[in-house]
Amino acid sequence: MFMVKVLVDIRPSLVALPFHRAFTRPVVEIDGVEWPAKWGTTEVPVEEGAHEIAVFFRYKGQRSARLGVGTDELTVHDAPGTQPRVTARLGPRNGSSFKVTSA
Repeated sequence: MFMVKVLVDIRPSLVALPFHRAFTRPVVEIDGVEWPAKWGTTEVPVEEGAHEIAVFFRYKGQRSARLGVGTDELTVHDAPGTQPRVTARLGPRNGSSFKVTSA
């Protein structure tokens, strides 16, 4: 099966950006498989077809916490010249979840 690189753009609110850059790390999970990510854009290899994507964050040093989880369905097609994109935006309040959308 053909692998496609999905661009995942992960951003906290501007108010919380300095805090998250200093103390947290985002994670992308596709079909139950975790991929370490970074604030900004991360590329994740995905096979063609339908997938469940989740984006969350952990405090640095944590290994199992899933904070601010947001999910979406992602369908990847092998179309020349296209690259699937996902955006994940974290709200400004403590306890906010990611809003995840795929295009």
